[in-house]
Amino acid sequence: MTRQPLRLAILEAERILAAAGVASPRTDAELLAAHLLGVERTKLMMVPLVDPPVVQALHELVRRRAARVPLQHLTGDASLGNVTLSVGPGVFVPRPETELLLAWGLATLEGVDRPVVVDLCTGSGALALAMANARPDATVHAVEKEPAALAWARRNADQQAQAGDTPIRLYAGDVTDPMVFMELEGLVDLVLCNPPYVPEGTPVPPEVRNHDPHEAVFGGRDGLDVVRHVVGCAARLLRPGGGVAIEHDDTHGGSVPALLRARRVLEDVQEHTDLAGRPRFATARRTPPPTS
Repeated sequence: MTRQPLRLAILEAERILAAAGVASPRTDAELLAAHLLGVERTKLMMVPLVDPPVVQALHELVRRRAARVPLQHLTGDASLGNVTLSVGPGVFVPRPETELLLAWGLATLEGVDRPVVVDLCTGSGALALAMANARPDATVHAVEKEPAALAWARRNADQQAQAGDTPIRLYAGDVTDPMVFMELEGLVDLVLCNPPYVPEGTPVPPEVRNHDPHEAVFGGRDGLDVVRHVVGCAARLLRPGGGVAIEHDDTHGGSVPALLRARRVLEDVQEHTDLAGRPRFATARRTPPPTS
């Protein structure tokens, strides 16, 4: 059995993925090869030759990726912060843009001892688990209404707890319910949310259209159906001085900050852009208590 150069197999994979319209064909080809070989992507150069069955297995993964199955469904995982999450059909795949929202949340909690954090619309549990990993002194609550996504979140939470990280408190619930987390009203230091926010009818890539759950992506005609409830929920939960960060569509650079400013108990409303300079998330603070 003649061994074959891995470099040539990756070049062929890149060619196939580029022809299929995959946005990052070289990166995806290398990540699939690294997944298959069980090595880090940066160590691929240390594997010059592979057996023909490996090339065949890589070709099969590339074929599925060329059919626009999400990369993360093929590798079985995605990451946020320092946490690796299991993902697959039935749950929204975390995106790199959400790292910025996580970083803002962590910066907001600097100097806060044993903070209380709430992750609304948790999906795979990404934000909640990344926060618990970075702040082991925090009490992190997370809520999700979709049973399939909640199952992925429970799986990820169990894996992280087994790895020794601080467990999160995971709930089945709907952020549009005015009673959700009623027991935490006025006690929360930080509310984070990556809700469904794409306006209905917006063209999206095949990976999103065919594989991400519709209810986790689209937020009604203007994309704000869930966001409106999130703003109200955050205003209710935050303690004075606490912060909220809500990810949103790049068309919402004016509307989400306006929703936050409309709540008299919220102040210091700010818009934040992603690495491409597009509006990506908005933040606010709960007004401090009156001084005597």
